[in-house]
Amino acid sequence: MPDLNVSSSSQSSPTAPDYGRLVRFLMQPFLDSPDSLRVDCEISPRTQRVLIRVAFEGEDKGRVFGRGGRNIQAVRTVLQAVAQTVGYSAHIEVFGSQSGGSGGHRDSDEDRPSRPRFSRRPPSRHEK
Repeated sequence: MPDLNVSSSSQSSPTAPDYGRLVRFLMQPFLDSPDSLRVDCEISPRTQRVLIRVAFEGEDKGRVFGRGGRNIQAVRTVLQAVAQTVGYSAHIEVFGSQSGGSGGHRDSDEDRPSRPRFSRRPPSRHEK
């Protein structure tokens, strides 16, 4: 398991966690082709925000998200907890690979509903 602890340097300020390695560690077990995982991490000290973008093959999307988005939500929770240890907030955006079936589709924290939405079916004539 990679060392993901936030360690202190010789000064009193903590060092930033390695978010890229953490995301790889958390997401690779869900992927059929772990080599296809692309991770980009952008840290903004001014806004104290971490933005992580991930892309992978489209076929793996179902396993990465999991039933009702549980898997990706667990990854987001771990990232947010690690970022909070150094006073930052973390956000993750998921992009489908161009070679995969989703063709560049983006799914960020803001795009995902907290639970699946179901469309109402029209009432049958027996229910009226």
